[in-house]
Amino acid sequence: MPDHGCVFCAIARGQAEASIVFEDECVLAFMDLQPVTPGHLLVIPKAHAEGLEDLREDIGVRVWTVAHRLGRALRMSGLRCEGVNLFLADGEAAFQEVFHVHLHVFPRFEGDPFRIEADWRVRERHLLDETAAAVRSGITALEAASGVGPPGVLEQP
Repeated sequence: MPDHGCVFCAIARGQAEASIVFEDECVLAFMDLQPVTPGHLLVIPKAHAEGLEDLREDIGVRVWTVAHRLGRALRMSGLRCEGVNLFLADGEAAFQEVFHVHLHVFPRFEGDPFRIEADWRVRERHLLDETAAAVRSGITALEAASGVGPPGVLEQP
């Protein structure tokens, strides 16, 4: 997939500045330019993938594995870290601003500035069941489109 001048691809190629924290053959982790809190990291696949639809599952697993490890490292870093958020925005409606998959990893602490406002009301079971059925139909469609489903990962109950 072409990167169309993607800044994260330029960082991955070493053509743009970044404060690198971790790198292997598949992923790169670096400091966010606009950190929510000190220690805010981005973990990206080196190969361009605009969104989750474009991301190979094995590379997504590696992105998650590195983010998990970095979240644990933040707790041992000496930075203020009473908790950790992992946050991925997929698509403009989800507030994705750079269209190259990236997983935010950032330390949290009492009184920090990060907020997500939503309607957190408990929903009625029948509504949850209807929504679950819709997601299961999406799983079926995904497996049919790909011709294979990951064993045991997305099996329907």
